[in-house]
Amino acid sequence: MNSVVVITGASRGIGAATARLAGAAGYSVCVNYRTNRDAAERVVAEIASAGAKAIAVGGDVAVEEDVIRLFDTAVERLGPLTAMVNNAGILESQTRLDGMSASRLERVFATNIVGAFLCAREAVRRLSTRHGGRGGAIVNVSSMAARLGSPGEYIDYAASKGAIDTLTIGLSREVAEEGIRVNAVRPGFVYTDIHASGGEPNRVDRVKAFVPMKRGGRPEEVARAILWLLSEDASYTTGAFIDVSGGK
Repeated sequence: MNSVVVITGASRGIGAATARLAGAAGYSVCVNYRTNRDAAERVVAEIASAGAKAIAVGGDVAVEEDVIRLFDTAVERLGPLTAMVNNAGILESQTRLDGMSASRLERVFATNIVGAFLCAREAVRRLSTRHGGRGGAIVNVSSMAARLGSPGEYIDYAASKGAIDTLTIGLSREVAEEGIRVNAVRPGFVYTDIHASGGEPNRVDRVKAFVPMKRGGRPEEVARAILWLLSEDASYTTGAFIDVSGGK
C-alpha cells in the first residue's frame, strides 16, 4: 500500500528533516511551505534523488482555503492520505507579555492554533473510517515551551503549543474508534532557523548549559521520533507525547 504523508512547514528545520526521513522510509511526501518555494523544492529534490516520490505545495495553514487546497492536491497527485505531520509554526521577537500587541497574538495564534486545527480537520476528513478512509496517523509538533512557559521571551508561542497539547489529547480520544492515532512530540532546544525569528539566532548555544545533556538537539533527532509515531511500531500508541529535549 502506498503511504502518503502531508507535512506542514516542511521547507526547513524539523519539517524538512521529517520529510527526508519519511521519503527514506518509503512514504510519498507532500512538502508544504508558506513562502520559501526554493527551499521546499530542494527538499523534494533530495527525496526524489533517494528514490521516493515528493511534491511541494505552497499554502498558508492559517488560511482555510489554502489548507483545503493543500490536502486536495496531495491526494490528487500522490494518492489517498495515510498520515499527516502538523509541524508549521511561527514565533515573533522575544518580549514580555506587556510588550505584546493584539496583532502579534492574532498572527501567532492564527498559524500555531487555528492552522493546526484546520490541518487536523482536513486530515481526519480523509483518514477517518467514518468518512470512508482507511485510518492513519497524525503527529502534532508541540514544544517543551508548552510546559516551561518561555517567560520573558515568548509566552504567546508557549501558550499556542499548550493548545496543541490539548488538541492532541482531545482529538486522539475523539477519533480512536475511527482508525486514527493522534500523538505529539515536544522538541526542546533544537538547532533550527526559528530562533532567528525571535531575534536570537544563537539561542540554543546560550541556553544549552541548562539542558541535562548539555547540548542542543538536531532536527533529525526530532524527526526520528515523529517517524516512529507514524509507523506501525506505534500501532497501540495514541494520545501520547514524546519529549525530545535532552532531559530538560
